[in-house]
Amino acid sequence: MCSSDLQNMGIAAAIAIVVAVLVYLAVYGFPFMAATPGLHYWQGQQVNQAAFAISNGVPAGGAVGLAVQYGMLTSYGITPAITTSSIAVVGLWSVFVTLGFPILGVGALVLAGVSGGAYVAVALIGLGVLLAAILLLVLVVRSESLARKLGELGNKIVHPLGRWIKKLADIDLVPSILNFRTSIYGIVTKRWGVITLAQCGVFITQFLILYMALRGVEGWGNSGTPLLIAFGAFAISQVGLMIPITPGGVGTVDAFMIAILTSFGTSDGAATAADLVWRAASFVPQICIGVIALIPWYRQ
Repeated sequence: MCSSDLQNMGIAAAIAIVVAVLVYLAVYGFPFMAATPGLHYWQGQQVNQAAFAISNGVPAGGAVGLAVQYGMLTSYGITPAITTSSIAVVGLWSVFVTLGFPILGVGALVLAGVSGGAYVAVALIGLGVLLAAILLLVLVVRSESLARKLGELGNKIVHPLGRWIKKLADIDLVPSILNFRTSIYGIVTKRWGVITLAQCGVFITQFLILYMALRGVEGWGNSGTPLLIAFGAFAISQVGLMIPITPGGVGTVDAFMIAILTSFGTSDGAATAADLVWRAASFVPQICIGVIALIPWYRQ
């Protein structure tokens, strides 16, 4: 069924998917530009795309991707302190948006007139974790004394574990948290809004690719999967990104998304075909661009 659904896609659907991919790729350069004072758009593209290619194309490439981000940003004249802050903030905001989108997804299902069912529990858990994380970040950024108390509390929790893990016996979290607060203070207080918009733009344009693929395999002339249902399935499935089994949630996100789509009436063949197109269109071009971005930077 999946192959037949893919074969039913016409030229217009293919063009719509290509346009959606180009928009997504264009938006992907904004998060680091938003979080890094003085960074140009193409430099932001290079940093994000190169890190994506390494993180998702190399086994255990996450740590290497972070190192490449650091190396590229400092090579563009960004100070080490701001570089570290930008990487931390972009990573944090990506987690915040990943936790926030399932909440929007459940809201979309409710607006579509269907029951959120078990997904409501997922959204509530995500909302609780998101609010706790944001509150913790705000407290750390706004008050040095609170940041110090948080580090001392962390020490009380971690030090007893030194009975089994020797390295934890003498660790002091206070300097680390204070340094973290100092490094991100300026970026978070001045740029949190534009960073949020940039990260949300990445997720929304990625959904656009999925929706174009879904409408393409179902046929634009047919009623097909409603927009709100498709968005709900996409947004809720992003929880799979928090399960660090495969790079980019490959497999986990896909399984969640296909299951949610089919549970609300999308045929199994159409859901699977749309997911395959979305995954290929999201990953392959980015890995290629990331490799291309690495070559001129490495030569310099």
